[in-house]
Amino acid sequence: MITAVDFKTGMIFRDSKGQTFEVLSYMHHRKSQAKAVVKIKLRNMETGSITENSYRPEEKFEQIHIQKKQVTYLYTDKNDAHFMNSENFEQFSVPVEKLKNQLKFLTENMQVQGLYLGDEFFDIELPIKMKMKIASTVPGVKGDTVSNLTKIASLENGVEIKVPLFIKEGDEIIIDTRTGEYVERA
Repeated sequence: MITAVDFKTGMIFRDSKGQTFEVLSYMHHRKSQAKAVVKIKLRNMETGSITENSYRPEEKFEQIHIQKKQVTYLYTDKNDAHFMNSENFEQFSVPVEKLKNQLKFLTENMQVQGLYLGDEFFDIELPIKMKMKIASTVPGVKGDTVSNLTKIASLENGVEIKVPLFIKEGDEIIIDTRTGEYVERA
């Protein structure tokens, strides 16, 4: 058993209601006369939804130990994303709703970490930083820095993100897959 003060980014735990969560970020918080709380940004492992919650430091949780296995993303059809276990070449599918934000960063034959609870597959883990190519963007104009220092760009997978003005079409950039934000030029 762990307490709320033991949380670390990436830790997976089960709460008193039996739901499994991944800790995305956490912060210990205390206001003058009030009791301390731990504010946590969580991702529900069953539904993929992201929520914020506060726990008292003494609350106890069951830490979940997971296994990571290399899997290959194959393709997505109407309802499911299809993967192959790289060790035994067994193919399996995951409902698209479960992957939500991660699906937009997957490309065919991409190697990702499959997260297993016992023998049951329940999620994937993308690399934190990925290199993507800019498919289209408007050119940045010199001196156009009065209001905003970013512009919208479309990546090769169709996702739109904000990038600095100096980024051009065809440039390769590094993005953070957890937030979907620009990190740096590749």
